[in-house]
Amino acid sequence: MITGNFSYYLALLALIIIGVLVVKRVASCLVKTIVTLILVAIGVAIYYYNFR
Repeated sequence: MITGNFSYYLALLALIIIGVLVVKRVASCLVKTIVTLILVAIGVAIYYYNFR
């Protein structure tokens, strides 16, 4: 179970880093919102598949 939690947090950390880099490069508020929603959806999917 520790390995599952570690991989989940590692994937979440990677999502946060990628999200910050993408949002910094993009200027439009609409695109920032879309990127944020996509990252949240990916995070929820990772959580769902790891802990269901």
